[in-house]
Amino acid sequence: MNEFVGGLKRGFPICLGYIPVSFTFGLIAVKMGFTPLQATVISLTNMASAGQFAGIRLIEGGAPYIELIVTTFVINLRYFLMSLSLSQKVNPELPFYKRAIMAYCITDEVFALAAMEPEEVSFPFFGGLMTTPILGWTTGTLLGAIASNLLSPMLQGCMGIALYCMFIAIIIPPARKSRKVALAVVIAAALSCIFKYVPGINTLSKVGGGGWAIITAAILGAAICATIKEVKRRRKAAAAAIAVERRDA
Repeated sequence: MNEFVGGLKRGFPICLGYIPVSFTFGLIAVKMGFTPLQATVISLTNMASAGQFAGIRLIEGGAPYIELIVTTFVINLRYFLMSLSLSQKVNPELPFYKRAIMAYCITDEVFALAAMEPEEVSFPFFGGLMTTPILGWTTGTLLGAIASNLLSPMLQGCMGIALYCMFIAIIIPPARKSRKVALAVVIAAALSCIFKYVPGINTLSKVGGGGWAIITAAILGAAICATIKEVKRRRKAAAAAIAVERRDA
């Protein structure tokens, strides 16, 4: 019980941070035609901020199911790595159903707190850690969905910019810390502009809700950066081999 309460306390700041973002999601979702109940259920069953925003955009644009699935899969791909990393901090004998419950709420912030724990992450502690963020994300969505009917159309339209602010907030911090991430962001952004404005190629952005352009830009951006990194690694290895040969000669 003490571990669960400790998890609740650790997760409370995340709860407070989730409310304004999910509030905006509720506003935008209702503006797009979702009911407050539907918007709330989406948040309750997903806990994937960027994936949810992208998903409702694709639904609004009439994107086919396969495009919706692939787009959200690519956007949420990082959760696979987080889950794999966190699995090393739990008891190996933890039952599968408990692991599945924990996987439900491995968000960026929850993962960061759990990963910083010096000791093994127990199921009661993680249960408390995920409870308050879930409540904050779901409650914020419900409040935003209800408030959408009380705000003026002009104010509702202004709230739409929060979507782009959220995406910027996601990519800027890691880009500032890593040149590789920054390069991937720049390449993906450049490709997105090409898919949007270059005649002939921009057909890709007009299919469905534009999800295929996002998918292609993300995959190509990552592939180009990985290729550049591999080329640099091989050059360094070759230079080191030449230096060894010269020294031995």
